[in-house]
Amino acid sequence: MKCQVKEGQLVREATDVLVVGVYEDESTLSKAHQSLDQALGGQLRELRNNGEFSGKNQQSALIHTRKALPAKRVLLLGLGKKDEVTLDRVRQAMGTAFKKIRQTGAQSFSAPVFGTDTLKAPAADIAQAMVEGAILGGYRFTHYRSDDEEPSKDVRAMTLLANRSNQVSGLKTGVRRGEASANATWFARDLCNHPANVMTPSRVVQEAQKIAKDFSVNVTVLDRKDQQKLGMGGMLGVARGSQEPSKFIVLEYSGAKKKDRPVVLVGKTITFDSGGISLKPSENMEQMKADMTGGAEVLGAVRAAAQLRLPINVVGILPATENMPGGRATKPGDILRMLNGKTVEVQNTDAEGRLVLADGLAYAARFNPQCIVDIATLTGACIVALGQFAIGMLGNDDALKSGMKKAGEQAGERVWEMPLWEEYFEQLKSDVADMRNIGGRGGGMITAGTFLSKFVGDCPWVHLDIASTDWSASERPYINKGPTAIGTRLLVQWLINRSGK
Repeated sequence: MKCQVKEGQLVREATDVLVVGVYEDESTLSKAHQSLDQALGGQLRELRNNGEFSGKNQQSALIHTRKALPAKRVLLLGLGKKDEVTLDRVRQAMGTAFKKIRQTGAQSFSAPVFGTDTLKAPAADIAQAMVEGAILGGYRFTHYRSDDEEPSKDVRAMTLLANRSNQVSGLKTGVRRGEASANATWFARDLCNHPANVMTPSRVVQEAQKIAKDFSVNVTVLDRKDQQKLGMGGMLGVARGSQEPSKFIVLEYSGAKKKDRPVVLVGKTITFDSGGISLKPSENMEQMKADMTGGAEVLGAVRAAAQLRLPINVVGILPATENMPGGRATKPGDILRMLNGKTVEVQNTDAEGRLVLADGLAYAARFNPQCIVDIATLTGACIVALGQFAIGMLGNDDALKSGMKKAGEQAGERVWEMPLWEEYFEQLKSDVADMRNIGGRGGGMITAGTFLSKFVGDCPWVHLDIASTDWSASERPYINKGPTAIGTRLLVQWLINRSGK
């Protein structure tokens, strides 16, 4: 979908659908709405007075203008009460609007920038949220459907209307950010929706190479022999049971001076997680094709950074492999020597994500980075602790954690901090190795993060556990059913903020 900005007025805008945001507690119509209402013969006021449309959050009403306006239709969109409007509510509203617009068969729509009179946010941020909501609200994965609708029937253009000419430049900046962020999320959702017989570690390499070609990003791929030479015991141990060759993928985007230290993103990329010898129950195992969400989101974030030409150096690391049972598979009780020399007793082969991440984090430290962020569908304990609306966060640097919290609020992909106390490492102590890979039932998300902390050295580091948010059982305004790729826009927003652009 093409997104654009122009100066314009509601009553003069020629479009298939004109989207108008309305507050629930708005007792009188604004000047712009009064002009619209007058052109429509009082229909806006009538809908409010008879209670058919009250402006409640995500409520909508469609009016056919019958040539009373240049716009063919007007879609009234409820924003809720003024003092409750947030960037994410704007994002949700646009997701709802897009679905309604697509149902009409319209191919274009226009909207003024919502919430400029209530939100304490720059107009560019609001424009970004509106574009994100619209693009993500339109997400569909139909690659394997033979009954897919014709692409020509989808919405092709979105226009944001500026009140004044001096607003246009700022809104265009927001639109560019929104497009890059939302398209990165589409990209990550697509990767996670593909089945594991298609989205193998080798296919992930192809996706990384395509990003490298399209956006001038360097890519390096370490195969099994390279991993053996380096001593990546975590990667090799998890991959032993699979017929698919493991791949350790490194992308480098250079948007700043060569001497500037990079930030490093590490994403868990288990393209299918059977649990290995510690086999998972069969129920919902098909969802384990999305155990690569962290890696997909790192790819999407690097892609967006390059697309936006952010003035920052970014390294993305994807330890990609399957976790399968087999005659050569790692067994409970086996001991692995990791890239940094530490030994790990594997007491449960289904705690494999932390093993590949450990090698990824140790490799990340070789770049002498400003900081490291890892993101992973790591623990079922995260789901138990936080449900489906918060990303678990642990880390060793207050400033880094604060920056991630701020980005989460802006992106609507919020994080919740858990403690990273040394006492939790007691649960990971092994009788025969430096540590074991599980710490018992209590504090499972925390002990997993504590395990990872032993592989970052003194580098500022944050761990994001997205197991709670990566899959949705139902559809929401701009979040689809299935793989959500929640975490992608969090990373993109954090990179935007950190780059200072």
